[in-house]
Amino acid sequence: MASKTLFQSLRGMLLPAANTRNEAGGLAYTLPPKHALAQYAATGCLNATFYASADEQLATVLELCKQVEPEFIARTALYARSKGYMKDLPALLCAVLASRGPGLLAEVFDRVIDDAKMLRNFVQIIRSGVTGRKSLGTLPKRLVLQWFEARDDAAIFRASVGNDPSLADVIKMVHPKPQTKGREALFGYLIGRPHNAADLPEIVMQYEAFKAQTATLVPDVPFQMLTSLPLSEANWKDIARNAPWQMTRMNLNTFARHGVFADAELTRLIADRLRNPELIVKAKVFPYQLMVAYTTVDAEVPQIVREALQDAMEVAISNVPRVKGDVYVFVDVSGSMQSPVTGHRTGSTTAVRCLDAAALLAASIVRQNPHATVLPFSDDVVYATLNPRDSVMSNAKLLASLPSGGTNCSAPLKELNRRNLRQGLEPILVYVSDNQSWIDSPLNARGQATATMKEWSAFKARNPSAKMVCIDIQPYGTVQAQDRPDVLNIGGFSDRVFDVIAKFADGTLGADHWVGVIEAMAI
Repeated sequence: MASKTLFQSLRGMLLPAANTRNEAGGLAYTLPPKHALAQYAATGCLNATFYASADEQLATVLELCKQVEPEFIARTALYARSKGYMKDLPALLCAVLASRGPGLLAEVFDRVIDDAKMLRNFVQIIRSGVTGRKSLGTLPKRLVLQWFEARDDAAIFRASVGNDPSLADVIKMVHPKPQTKGREALFGYLIGRPHNAADLPEIVMQYEAFKAQTATLVPDVPFQMLTSLPLSEANWKDIARNAPWQMTRMNLNTFARHGVFADAELTRLIADRLRNPELIVKAKVFPYQLMVAYTTVDAEVPQIVREALQDAMEVAISNVPRVKGDVYVFVDVSGSMQSPVTGHRTGSTTAVRCLDAAALLAASIVRQNPHATVLPFSDDVVYATLNPRDSVMSNAKLLASLPSGGTNCSAPLKELNRRNLRQGLEPILVYVSDNQSWIDSPLNARGQATATMKEWSAFKARNPSAKMVCIDIQPYGTVQAQDRPDVLNIGGFSDRVFDVIAKFADGTLGADHWVGVIEAMAI
């Protein structure tokens, strides 16, 4: 009879040896340059994370850009903005293209730099010199001018909120040539130069009249332009009536304080806006933003509005795949997951932790796959029971409240192996983590695979059709399991990760997995 011990040893020898240590000091695999760049683009906000400073992230991204072709940089920028809803990294990648692939920048500019915030990010990054130049140059300047030309006067005026640089600063840099008297007056107004007030666009006249209290009609301008003005309850109702989706989500408590919800018809309008599928998609909302809105609304916000937020969540997670086989969800609740999901930024650090985003992604999977088994982990498995009939919000809150510790990514797989599970259909195992496992790494482990890969190999021996998905929500560039036909590594915390998981589960993704998804982006 063949020796089981011998063949188990041989199987371990055939596993890929870890080729690096992660930021926590544990054994890990370095991602190839394309995959690493994609991970940073989908999870990085150029802010300090638990293990890495903003400067370290920036240096890593710029180095990765040197190792990949400009076409991939362009496609990654498109994916990160249109699918991942990111801001800083797509703008940075466009700034890199200004030097490395100006023709490609021209092809993707209007789809990546799609609003004033993105425009200001792009200009700020170019002028900082981090990508090798401190002036816009001929082509980027022309693209910025085209950005202005593609928008009407009202859109430009509404886009003038924000600083460092302000839209007025950008206008001074590129010197757009106005083609109408209205545009000429608008540019003069925005940059503080003499202009003919009679030629100003109607929206600007309405705003100035409202500021001067010579008009009572609230102009249709961004909320930030109005907050410093004396506003009546009627004014607040007008603001709420015309507010875009994201502004509505962010100001429900403010609306409640100013009597907006005393109007039953307006309350229904706000609720219908929040649950509108088209508006949710257009707003590029992260599911965790809905969770924050739901958990922080005051008691004065009506129940119909609270329910609309839950309806919006159902829309935001509607693309979570339903898997034929058994589903196991491993949620990292360790200490590093307590850090802000978008990193630390002076004066504007989000209250949302990596753990909150991870818990929400896991709860979303459970909602679509009611028989899923959830195994939270830190030093070891942390047992918790989720009720699939509870709302996504409730289950996410439960997961986020679990005790934390160190990081041991192999723990849930080890638990499944301890149970000696054998599944008939194709089981899907889903990790949601920052991948910074260290407790399961020996100090002297040269030539060894990670503990996660060892446990995965043992699980596959009993379940050859199983697949594993590792969702990474922090930008570190290392993983615990290498990509292969049965392993998918993907970064991000938008609902778009579910699209990729669905394709992987039904076998329509090739061995290149997520990189292949990005390379399929049309330039």
